[in-house]
Amino acid sequence: MGPTIKDVAKEAGVSITTVSRVLNQYSDVNPKTRTKVLKVVEQLGYQPNSVARSLVMKRTQTVGLVVSDLSRSRNGHHFMFDVLCGINDRVQELGYDLVLFSTSTTAQKKTPYMDFVRQRRVDGVLMMGIRLDDPYTHEVVEASVPSVLIDVPLVSDTCSYVTTDNVAGATMAIQHLVELGHRRIGFVNGHAQAAVSKERLQGYRMALEEAGIAYDPELVYYGNFEQQDGATGVAELMEKFEDLSAVFFASDLMALGGIKYLQSLQLRVPERMSIVGYDDIELAAMMQPMLTTVRQTRYEMGQSAAETLIRMLEQNEKGRGIVLPPELVVRETTSKHGVNLSHI
Repeated sequence: MGPTIKDVAKEAGVSITTVSRVLNQYSDVNPKTRTKVLKVVEQLGYQPNSVARSLVMKRTQTVGLVVSDLSRSRNGHHFMFDVLCGINDRVQELGYDLVLFSTSTTAQKKTPYMDFVRQRRVDGVLMMGIRLDDPYTHEVVEASVPSVLIDVPLVSDTCSYVTTDNVAGATMAIQHLVELGHRRIGFVNGHAQAAVSKERLQGYRMALEEAGIAYDPELVYYGNFEQQDGATGVAELMEKFEDLSAVFFASDLMALGGIKYLQSLQLRVPERMSIVGYDDIELAAMMQPMLTTVRQTRYEMGQSAAETLIRMLEQNEKGRGIVLPPELVVRETTSKHGVNLSHI
C-alpha cells in the first residue's frame, strides 16, 4: 500500500486539511508551506485519490466527446478522425482526460441532455455530428454545463461552437468552376439536417447569383455524406441535365463516389465533368485524378474546440462562435469547360 495523505501531513509537519488544500490548489495556503508539502508529496511518491479529489473540487478533470450516430460504417470518419486527434492532443496538454460517448436521435429522446451529462460525470462536453432536429441541439443551449459544438452554429452563455466558414468555402468552389467557363453546375449536398449543408447551399447559391447564373433547385441533390450518395447524385443530375459540365460535392467522399461512377461509364474527369469536393481528407491527394477540393483545417478545429471548452471551465468564459477560414486546393479534377470533349 502506498503513502497516504496522513503520511504526507506527518512528514511535512502540517495538518491533513493543509495538505488537502495544497493538492486542491487553494490560494489561501502560505507559499512556503505549499512548497514544503509539494516537496514531501514528490519525495514520498504520494498519488491523490482522484475520486475523493473530484468530490472536493466538484470537478473530474474529464471532458466528454459526444458523437452522434457513431456507427460501424467508416465512410464519415475520415473527417472525424482528424478533429478527434486535435481534441485529444489539446485536452491532454491542458491536463484533462477525454472520454468518448456515442448517441443517436432515439437515445436523446429517452435521456435528457443534462441527465446524460450528470450520469457520465464530465466537467464539460464537446459535441460532433449532431443534427439540427436532434433533441440535444435544443437542450444544449439551455444546459448549465459548458459545451462546445462542432459545425453547429449555436451560442448561449454556456454553449460555444467551432466551424469552418462553409459559405465562403462553397463560394470559392463555385467561383473556381465559373472562372473555368462552367455554367451548368450541379451540387451534391449532405442531408438537410446538417448545419453545414445549409451553409454550403447558401454559398453555392450566392456564387451562382454573383455570376449571373439563375439558381435551379433541380440541380441540387441531397445525400448523406456517403460515397454512394456521390454516385447516385451524379447519375440523377446527369439524367436531368444533359449539358451538366461540373459538380460540386459537400464532402470528398461523395466526390470520390461521383468520380468512380463517371469512370465506370468511361467518362473522364475533368475532360467530361469537372469535380470539386469539400474537406481535403488524405484520400483527396491519393485519388486518380487528384481531387480539387475545399480544405478544412480539421485538426486545428479539434484543438480550437478543446481550448474553448477548457477556457469556459477554468476562466468562466461565455459562449461564442469561432469560424475558421477555408482554402481552395486546386488539383486535377477541374479544367476549362469544353477542353478535349472531342476525345470523350
